Amino acid sequence: MGTYHSTRGRTLSCSSKVAIRTGIAPDGGLFVSDELGTQQVDISSLAAKSYFEIAQDVLGMLLNDYTAEEISACVDEAYRGTFASEEVTPLVKLDAAPGADAPQTYVMELFGGPTSAFKDVALQMLPRLMARTSAKDGGAERIMIVTATSGDTGKAALAGFADAPGTGITVFYPEGKVSRVQNLQMSTQEGDNVAVCGIRGNFDDAQSAVKRIFADKELAERLEAAGTVLSSANSINVGRLVPQVVYYFAAYAQLLRAGAIEAGDAVEFCVPTGNFGDILAGYYAKRMG
Repeated sequence: MGTYHSTRGRTLSCSSKVAIRTGIAPDGGLFVSDELGTQQVDISSLAAKSYFEIAQDVLGMLLNDYTAEEISACVDEAYRGTFASEEVTPLVKLDAAPGADAPQTYVMELFGGPTSAFKDVALQMLPRLMARTSAKDGGAERIMIVTATSGDTGKAALAGFADAPGTGITVFYPEGKVSRVQNLQMSTQEGDNVAVCGIRGNFDDAQSAVKRIFADKELAERLEAAGTVLSSANSINVGRLVPQVVYYFAAYAQLLRAGAIEAGDAVEFCVPTGNFGDILAGYYAKRMG
């Protein structure tokens, strides 16, 4: 998939590297693929593939201006040895409900990453993808990540970007409205390029403020003059979205290996979601086969 455009219009078209480095489109829209669904994942081959191989296939389709070597390196750095399971997002079968026709039910565990948040799946990948962009992809030498959190994104983003070359990260969270553990996770994060700020208000206030920062053209000009470009680790960045597409296919692969389904069988995913990105990744997966 070669190009991305803004949800607010098709006048701006760019590569996935530009979309990831930029974060949010200049008109305030989100970057979406022009070619979603034109390439299909081979469902019949999934059972024989590891999470790492599935990730390489899916990300290679969604981000095809990255080389195969770049994608492979990103996958290895993000997932090998950093998650509790080799499956990365393992399925656990629940006890069957009474009745011969009761559906088989599984839970996909997304908490095996370094901060125990499901967002580790994406936020261990995003810094690696961003590190393989360059100034020509975004117009500045350094990247400043500005992110809002209701609790779990903050620590996962801070851990992912801590001491990453050429980047800085500031996380805004609603003071008094995250758990004590989450507060401590964020405020004790080590790294020379990290900052955390509590605001008065709720998460929506923090997210709206971040979007206003991105829409401030005068600020953007001042930062560009200083050799810095803003980007985000929230799900407004397509680089946060595409790694989540992978675990829908990985779940299907595990069901195939368990003999619970055959290739081509339909499955239903029930997704608890707040800011829509998780289920949107599922929609991408559905469009891709």
